[in-house]
Amino acid sequence: MRVLVIGSGGREHALVWKIAQSSKAEKIFCIPGNAGIAQLAKCVALPPSDFESLAFFAEKERIDLTVVGPEDPLACGIVDFFEQRGLSIFGPTRAAARLESSKAFAKKIMSRYNIPTALGQEFSSADDAIAHVTRVGAPVVVKADGLAAGKGVTVARTVEQAIKAINDIMVARVFGSAGDKVIIEECLVGEEASILAFTDGVNVVPMAVSQDHKPVFDADQGPNTGGMGAYSPAPVVSQKLFDEIQRSILEPCVRGMRAEGIPYRGCLYAGIMVTEAGPKVIEFNCRFGDPETQVVLPRMKTDILVPMTACSSGSLDGVSLEWSEEACVTVVMASGGYPGSYEKGKVIMGIDAAEKEGKVMVFHAGTRRGDRGEWLTNGGRVLNITALGRTIPEAIDNAYQAVRLIHFENAHFRTDIGQKALKHLHQVC
Repeated sequence: MRVLVIGSGGREHALVWKIAQSSKAEKIFCIPGNAGIAQLAKCVALPPSDFESLAFFAEKERIDLTVVGPEDPLACGIVDFFEQRGLSIFGPTRAAARLESSKAFAKKIMSRYNIPTALGQEFSSADDAIAHVTRVGAPVVVKADGLAAGKGVTVARTVEQAIKAINDIMVARVFGSAGDKVIIEECLVGEEASILAFTDGVNVVPMAVSQDHKPVFDADQGPNTGGMGAYSPAPVVSQKLFDEIQRSILEPCVRGMRAEGIPYRGCLYAGIMVTEAGPKVIEFNCRFGDPETQVVLPRMKTDILVPMTACSSGSLDGVSLEWSEEACVTVVMASGGYPGSYEKGKVIMGIDAAEKEGKVMVFHAGTRRGDRGEWLTNGGRVLNITALGRTIPEAIDNAYQAVRLIHFENAHFRTDIGQKALKHLHQVC
């Protein structure tokens, strides 16, 4: 198969890395890709928003399957565009991708099909939203309705924080048109987990559970980012709870979308809060998570092109996934200042040394090559230092041992990725 991956981050590097292991993969292209991805695939400098050029490329290169990494092209209808041209593509249509591109739409689907989630209201007026939080008090969760690169959510512990978040989103327009509406939700109490699932619009095949770390600083302090690290498996989700999430969340969502006349195909991501009342949906995403993908795919023993092609052709029934018993941890090394302003072009040292460590993969999220062939920073999230281990503690140690070998000016990373898992392991012991 000739495969095209759309995107340029750590998630796309992990997807290309996994696809490259497939015996079915003849040649892999990535648009636009990054310097790390270029070691495995032919990167092509085309804008992911130019669907006409992308489709022309797919036709010219006889691409058998296009895999879309980021949410923006999906929300803008790349799947619809490709399918109209008779091109095979992995991902949901524009209408189905509203599960992520509109939190208000997702709330309506969850309400209509009895999918457990936080109570919430949508507002298209900043004054009305402020009046609401003044009336109900804090804590509350303030969400921009549209896409905000994982940064449009504020857990407001005080009314003042909630009002600031509303003003940032709806008045200052820090997320642009994504802030046309806000959703104000009750603040769920519990521990988060992420579950990705393959679906062909009828059948649902979940992947291994993982846990993301959104806030920029240790102990979940500071503003939310696109994700500062992750680990898999996540012991907060027992097998019994995993089965309940599939039965009460994933399957009703896919069934409900089909009933709405909007069949959902591709990767469905459910962000879950494990509460005392059971699992509840924090959000749905319409693609592979980042950085969850970087810890889930290294544990997947199944050829990834098998479920991907089955989703695209509507033949997922009977497909099963095999998983390694090993744990996986990824630590994001970010540019100083992220998720705010940061500098690019810092020289990165030690990647080769880190990759020589046992069971370590360095996925590139924001890098480029310099004139002399050196690695340079080229984004907020720069590298995903990923390691396997027989246990979660061993995977944590392996990942941080590799992190200590990599250096660039003002590098920032959390030092506590995976620590939440340890308390569950100790309880089991």
